[in-house]
Amino acid sequence: MTSPDLDEISAALAGHGLIQRGGFVFDHGEAAPNGPTGRPVRSVLLVGQAGAEPWPCFLRWREAQPANLENPLDSWAREVIGQVAREFGAHAVSPSDKPYLPFQQWAMRAEGLRPSPLGILMHPEYGLWHAYRGALLFEAELEFAEVREQNHLCDLCPGKPCLKACPVDAYSEAGFAYERCLEHVRGASGGGCRTQGCLDRNACPYGLAYRYPADVQAFHMKSYAGL
Repeated sequence: MTSPDLDEISAALAGHGLIQRGGFVFDHGEAAPNGPTGRPVRSVLLVGQAGAEPWPCFLRWREAQPANLENPLDSWAREVIGQVAREFGAHAVSPSDKPYLPFQQWAMRAEGLRPSPLGILMHPEYGLWHAYRGALLFEAELEFAEVREQNHLCDLCPGKPCLKACPVDAYSEAGFAYERCLEHVRGASGGGCRTQGCLDRNACPYGLAYRYPADVQAFHMKSYAGL
């Protein structure tokens, strides 16, 4: 089976503001999802973004959709990544597909990243301002660059400001207090979070060149809080 050209895939994704986020080949005998023909896949190529690069593409698409469309960003990502999958003979999957696939484990394996105290994977260039929007599953065995161990910036960060900016201490060494966070964001005192995004995430000193603009953060916070 002929392997697809990774440069051609990159060019197709770039038209939507998306990028390749690394990949890996499943070990022989390792459990793997099924591909386009129903056989277990050999390779996973993660697809995502750095910063808010896809935002203009998403907004143009959104203008042509029903106003009451649920989960529009997920729908857009499924559509455009699905188009690329069909072009290159892959099966497209999404982090929100059920049953859930181990996207974070795949991402750590593909890029050698580790979680930040907020749970978001810390990238040595993008900081916390990146995302995984889907994956392309191939029955062919792709050749990926060797994954190099990355400097985990959180280990080098003095004071951990990402654990100190939240007004309700939603993040701590003990984990994420989801209900407390949600109550605050939805409440009268959560206006700053609703319009500017998560204050803990914004307190991180890394990847500032990729920080999402305020309108993008507000969109994500509104979706998260169901507002």
